[in-house]
Amino acid sequence: MPLIEPGSERSTRARVARLILEHGPIAAAALGERLGLTPAAVRRHLDALLADGMIEPRTVRPRGQRGRGRPAKLFAITDAGRNAFEHAYDDLAGSALRFLAERLGEEAVSDFARRQVDSLLRRLEPVMRQVPPDQRVQVLAQALSEEGYAASASKAKSGGDQLCQHHCPVAHAAAEFPQLCEAETEAFAQLLGTPVQRLATIAHGDGVCTTHVSPQSLGVPHRADRSVRDKSFRDESIRDESKETGG
Repeated sequence: MPLIEPGSERSTRARVARLILEHGPIAAAALGERLGLTPAAVRRHLDALLADGMIEPRTVRPRGQRGRGRPAKLFAITDAGRNAFEHAYDDLAGSALRFLAERLGEEAVSDFARRQVDSLLRRLEPVMRQVPPDQRVQVLAQALSEEGYAASASKAKSGGDQLCQHHCPVAHAAAEFPQLCEAETEAFAQLLGTPVQRLATIAHGDGVCTTHVSPQSLGVPHRADRSVRDKSFRDESIRDESKETGG
């Protein structure tokens, strides 16, 4: 379902929906502050999005409030609203992966999934080597947002960081082929240099893809660092072998 209204109205409404997608559930007042809109303008766009089924209202009682007071009204994206942001290639991707699985087997799907994240690895690994460990999750979130995943990073209460992806362009394909999510999770661990754990996915019906990133003290070498280490080990072995053979 397209976002309605021509010109600036349509553009502003799309921004409202996008903000709800990325930061929802969110209150109308917060939307107005972030977008610089009057309460009346926010209400007009919210009413239109509600009528189109793109968003839904939720009521949340503030912490510590018992019985009295009006619960806060927040707005969250619906499946229909999320679909409005999805790219048309999701269905095509699902068809292609089904064809690949039928002809070559599930392992071919896993190989394809890993190949898809290789470009992200190649692009970000040099960057991550220059970024302080405590900033890597934020850098990854920004890179994912640029690719349409509406990602954000925050500190986890249990320690470490939390990486959230509020949008998945291939959610339908990933629901049928979890190899896509698995390859992505492996790539995150390689880029961040520390263990990660996927806690929730849009593909499985959750509202957000959530990944817990372990503290950097539990870190593992980056793939590029391991390559250097392995090369050094091979070179040392060759030198030792040459000495033994008199080469």
